[in-house]
Amino acid sequence: MKSVLCLVLLARLAASAPAEHTSAWSVNADGRLFATFNHQGGRRGSTEFRSQNWFMLMADHPLGPGELTLSAMFSLEPITARNPGYAEIFQEGEAYRGRQITDHQHPHDLFDQLAAVWRIPIGDRSSVSVAGGPVGEAALGPVSFMHRASAAENPTAPLSHHIFDSTHISSGVVLSRLDAGMISVEGSIFRGLEPDEYRYDLDTGKLDSWSGRVWLRPGPAWTIQASYGFLHEPEALEPGDQRRTNASASWFRERGGDYSAVTVAVGQIARRYSVVHALLAEATSHFGATSLYSRFEQTQVETEILLFPEIVHKPHPGELVDWISAVTAGIVRDVATIGRVGIGIGGDVTFYGVPDLLQVTHGAHPVSAHAFVRLGRAALDGRMWNTTMASPGHGGMEGMH
Repeated sequence: MKSVLCLVLLARLAASAPAEHTSAWSVNADGRLFATFNHQGGRRGSTEFRSQNWFMLMADHPLGPGELTLSAMFSLEPITARNPGYAEIFQEGEAYRGRQITDHQHPHDLFDQLAAVWRIPIGDRSSVSVAGGPVGEAALGPVSFMHRASAAENPTAPLSHHIFDSTHISSGVVLSRLDAGMISVEGSIFRGLEPDEYRYDLDTGKLDSWSGRVWLRPGPAWTIQASYGFLHEPEALEPGDQRRTNASASWFRERGGDYSAVTVAVGQIARRYSVVHALLAEATSHFGATSLYSRFEQTQVETEILLFPEIVHKPHPGELVDWISAVTAGIVRDVATIGRVGIGIGGDVTFYGVPDLLQVTHGAHPVSAHAFVRLGRAALDGRMWNTTMASPGHGGMEGMH
């Protein structure tokens, strides 16, 4: 009962808080909460009830020649999707109780971001920014799935999450950014090791990894990025450095209270003995009280981790890597509004293309499905879509301009 009350409070705060100006501070909040019935198909699947959720608070204040932004992002998933997380077949990443997490998406930490950004304008269209904090986002990958308008109605993380955007929660991030018209260039240093299984604390350690990212905004609807990063031994149980490369393009159009959004991304992770690739395409279209969303992924997985989840995988020559494909289609219907909180009911279904080896463990034709209640902002105004640590968004595509 206590966790349910926390969820309701989180959703009310996240969805209802408007932007306010108090003593020269401009404050805004946003968030999303899914109460999800989750059925994962196949031999490794399971059926459960979990909640995926996040809440973000930002405050802006003039400071010297520029503007200071403080940001904090939280999640109650350590309570509502406790370790090893919610079931998601073919998902890999992070560790729990001395084993790699498999067929589950790990819960996000209680503290997902605690950061500050100081932005100094240079002329009318340029600026320089310095950002950092004990937990923040490295300059690597597209906007994380939690802040993509194209993924706004989908309760689950992509299978390719660890290729594209897992560094949206990194320890000890220091980042600089230069905006010059339609182009932005970022560089960051951070701790490469991914968050540990203790979800309520702050991880600390040496800043041993780095990344660079370039943004291009050729028009009001488009955001394009390319990035590269070196991560020092990010996996707790799997020794070895990683080099991540990816690129993405996002399109967003708003008409009144309706919107359409599309993201396409390609990426790879190079390890000592293997290279894995991924393609992601997702879209959401909201019209009236209805939202339709879809996601297509074709991603390579380390097959041995999924075949033998009870054995800690050790990298070796001749690594087995196989392609997994997944297609998701879903719908959400807004059914009520309480104050500024919009309540929706939705569901989706996912079909998979499974390689021969994993058909033995997961089945040849697994099908997964979700049914959920979604709480969030009823209006588009104030949503923190396309938000990154050094470019705070305050609704629509503003964060990328």
